[in-house]
Amino acid sequence: MTTVACIQMASGPNVGANLLEAERLIGMAVDKGAKLIVLPENFAIMGKEESDKVAVRESDDGGPIQDFLSQQAVKQGIWLVGGTVPMVAKADNKIRAACLLYDDQGKQAARYDKIHLFDVSLVDSDERYAESEAIESGDQAVVVETPFGKLGLAVCYDLRFPELFRTMLDQGMDIIAMPSAFTAITGKAHWSILVRARAIENLCYVLAAGQGGYHVNGRETYGHSMIVDPWGQVMNELANGSGLVCADIDMERLKNIRRTFPVLEHRNIVCRVF
Repeated sequence: MTTVACIQMASGPNVGANLLEAERLIGMAVDKGAKLIVLPENFAIMGKEESDKVAVRESDDGGPIQDFLSQQAVKQGIWLVGGTVPMVAKADNKIRAACLLYDDQGKQAARYDKIHLFDVSLVDSDERYAESEAIESGDQAVVVETPFGKLGLAVCYDLRFPELFRTMLDQGMDIIAMPSAFTAITGKAHWSILVRARAIENLCYVLAAGQGGYHVNGRETYGHSMIVDPWGQVMNELANGSGLVCADIDMERLKNIRRTFPVLEHRNIVCRVF
């Protein structure tokens, strides 16, 4: 078994302050034995405007946020999912919302660029979001081999698109890392249902790390970071505020569930019939 952790934050516009808080929470997770830690979406910056991330975007050559992730991974001897990092895009006025995975040697092991962008007006609310105005979407699903199992990377709004996770499942995915910043309204309505559904339908672990609290831009995020097992059971959950959740994941349990409840094999049979 491996102890994993999801970090929950209420990030603001000051990158330095956010990194200090992330470092504090990573240390707490390590003290609890975590070897794989997931930070939330936008952990390093939640600006007043979506475009604020453009001012701190980083190139593939590195930058303060990437350096922080690498240094923390080495210092703590952990694998670290860096939520999302604002990375250079093709357009000068946009970023790529990149979920970066670092191994325990501080090397970048994988990068996933958020595919589905949150361009919505919320029902019964005056809240409107247009991520595509500042973010350039990715187009590749990512699954990477780790010492803990095959890890798939996804971000927030991706959670609503089950076909992405089926693609990752076809690549052998055992665990989903899901950095998020769900709104309070959509989170209350859908978050737990969707996280558990992705675990149940793919018979995998889901490590869902969220922003949770009030932000300088006036936004309220839902929190409720959780770790869910392949049977859809919530192993640990944190409602609001900065903190973390830990749980032990067991690849033998996952394999046993998939073997004795072979729904994934049945899916393959149905696909061949049609």
